[in-house]
Amino acid sequence: MCGIIGIVGKDQVADRLVDGLRRMEYRGYDSAGICTVDHGELIRRRAPGKLANLVIELARHPASGTTGIAHTRWATHGAPTAANAHPHATAELALVHNGINENFRSLREALTARGRMFESETDSEVVAHLISEQVEAGLSPQEAVHAALPQLRGAFALAIAFRSHPDMLIGARLGSPLVLGFGDGETYLGSDALALAPLTQRISYLEEGDWVVITREGAQIHDREGEPVSRPVVSSGASAAAIEKGNYRHFMQKEIFEQPTVVAQTLRSYIRQIDQSVALPQFDFDLSSISRVTIVACGTSYYAGLVAKYWFEAFARLPVDIDVASEFRYRDPVLEPGGLALFISQSGETADTLAALRHCKAAGQTIAVVVNVPTSSMAREADLLLPTHAGPEIGVASTKAFTCQLAVLAALAAHLAVKRGKMSRAEECGLVAQLIETPAQLNAALSHDDEIAAMAHLIAPARDVLYLGRGQEYPLALEGALKLKEISYIHAEGYAAGEMKHGPIALIDEAVPVIVLAPSGPLFEKTVSNMQEVRARGGKIVLISDAEGLVEAGEGCMATIEMPKVHPLIAPLVYAVPVQLLAYHVACVKGTDVDQPRNLAKSVTVE
Repeated sequence: MCGIIGIVGKDQVADRLVDGLRRMEYRGYDSAGICTVDHGELIRRRAPGKLANLVIELARHPASGTTGIAHTRWATHGAPTAANAHPHATAELALVHNGINENFRSLREALTARGRMFESETDSEVVAHLISEQVEAGLSPQEAVHAALPQLRGAFALAIAFRSHPDMLIGARLGSPLVLGFGDGETYLGSDALALAPLTQRISYLEEGDWVVITREGAQIHDREGEPVSRPVVSSGASAAAIEKGNYRHFMQKEIFEQPTVVAQTLRSYIRQIDQSVALPQFDFDLSSISRVTIVACGTSYYAGLVAKYWFEAFARLPVDIDVASEFRYRDPVLEPGGLALFISQSGETADTLAALRHCKAAGQTIAVVVNVPTSSMAREADLLLPTHAGPEIGVASTKAFTCQLAVLAALAAHLAVKRGKMSRAEECGLVAQLIETPAQLNAALSHDDEIAAMAHLIAPARDVLYLGRGQEYPLALEGALKLKEISYIHAEGYAAGEMKHGPIALIDEAVPVIVLAPSGPLFEKTVSNMQEVRARGGKIVLISDAEGLVEAGEGCMATIEMPKVHPLIAPLVYAVPVQLLAYHVACVKGTDVDQPRNLAKSVTVE
C-alpha cells in the first residue's frame, strides 16, 4: 500500500525524497512525510492529505541533510492525520513502514507498561519504539534491528534512520517489497524500482526476512538469522519517462490509449508468427498432465481469471476453479494432485494472492503466475512465469494491465488446448491469427472515444448503474461496474444478464442506466431478450455491440457504442475499452480524482 524511499547521499536529499514519493503516490496518498538526519538531529516534516501539502510544509520549514527517509501513506491503523503520518520518531531514530504489524496491540501494551510514550494510533510507531528501546539499552543499530524484527508478526518493509549515525540507514522486509539501489557514492532504498528510476538502474531485490545496512559506500545484506548474504544486482529497466503523463490529462487516460501497443508487446512474447503457433516460456513440467486449474486473484485480476475460466474450459476442456484470494485459504480448498494453481496479479506483491500462492505451493500444486513485474515475489516463486509487458501502470484503476493479462491468458488457453489434444493445428493457426489482430481491433475501439465522452453526461447523474453481459461478457460487466465505482463513486453492479429476473430487476426504473455488453453471436438474442425486460420497466439502456448488433437491437436505447466485429476469443479485450472509457469520462464529468480515487491504493500489500 504505502510507498517508502531512503537515500544515503552526497548532497541534500529532501527534494529527491519528495520526487521519489511523487513517483509512488499511486501507492498511498492519505498523508506524507520525510525525516532527514543532519549533525546529530532528526528533522521531521509531515502533512495529512496529498503530497502537495508536504511540499508546502517543506517550503515553510526546510529539512537539511544528506541522509533521509520518506513515506506516502495509505491509512490502515489510525485516521489520516499529521500525528499518524510517517516517519514515526523517538529520540534516537525515525522509521517508515509499509505493511501491517498484526501483534502491535500486545507490543504497545508491553512498551507502555515499560514507560514508552506514544503520539499516534498506528501500528508502525510500535516498531520505532521497539528498536529505540534496544538502542537506548546500549545495542548498536544493527543489533537493535536484528533483536526487534523477530518480535513482529505480519508484513513489513522498513527504512530506519538513526540520530547518531547520520551516514547510514537500515532497511528490512518481510511480506512487503523493498528494493536496494546503488549509485555513484550513494545508496538507496525504495518500495519499487520506479521510485529509484531517476537515481539508479542498478538494483537488488531483498528476499523474505532480509535486512540491510546501507551507507554511501554500499550495502551489507543479512538474512533473517543475521548472517551476511549477497543478492544479485540487476538492471531495473524502469524508466522515469514511463511515469509521465505526456499530453494526456490523466495517467488512466494515457494507459487506456497505450493498450494497442502494450498488448502487441505482450503477444509478441507468446506467439511465433513464422508458424502461427503459441510458445510459452521455458518450464520443466508437462502441461498435458494437468488435471485441473485453480485460479486465484483479486479485483480486476480476478475478472481476468473469470474470462480465462471460459477459455480454458471451452478450448482446452480443462476443469477450472476460481476464487478471490482473500477467501481462498479460509475455505480450506481441496487441491488434487496434478493440479495447476494460476495466480494473476499486476504487482506480483498482492498480499492475499501471495499468501494463497504459498498455500498452494505447500500443497504440492504446480505454480503459474501472470504478473506485470517479473522480479516480484510471486514471479520469483513460480514454476511457470507468464509476464505481461504492460509497463508501469500508475492509475489506480487497472486498464492496460487487465488487457495484457487477458492476452497472456488467451495464449495460455490455446497452448493448453494444443497440449491436451483438444485443438488441431489448423485451429491453433486460426486463433493465433485472431490474437495477432487484437491490437488493430483495440485501436478501432479507441476511435469511439469522442462519442463515449459525449454521452458520459447521461450516466454521471445516476446513483446506481447496472452492467449486463452473458458468457465472456459477464466478467466484463463485473469489470465495467468496478471501474465506474472506483473512479466516479457511483454505485454500480455487474450481473449475468439472465440473472436480472432473479432479483436485480426490482431495481430498474428510469433513473437507473443499464449498460449492456452484447456482441453479435450465439448469445446475442438471449441478451436482447433481457434488454427488453429492462426496457419494459422504464430502464435506460446503453448498448455496446458491433454494427450488426446495433442494427438489430439499438433502436430505443438511450445511447449506443459501436465496437468492431471480432472473434469471441478477443472480444473481452476489445470490449474492455468502452467500459474503461465510459468510467473515465463519467469520472471527468463528475470532477473526481481519476488517478487517485479516494480510499484506494494501487498495490495492496496487506491482507
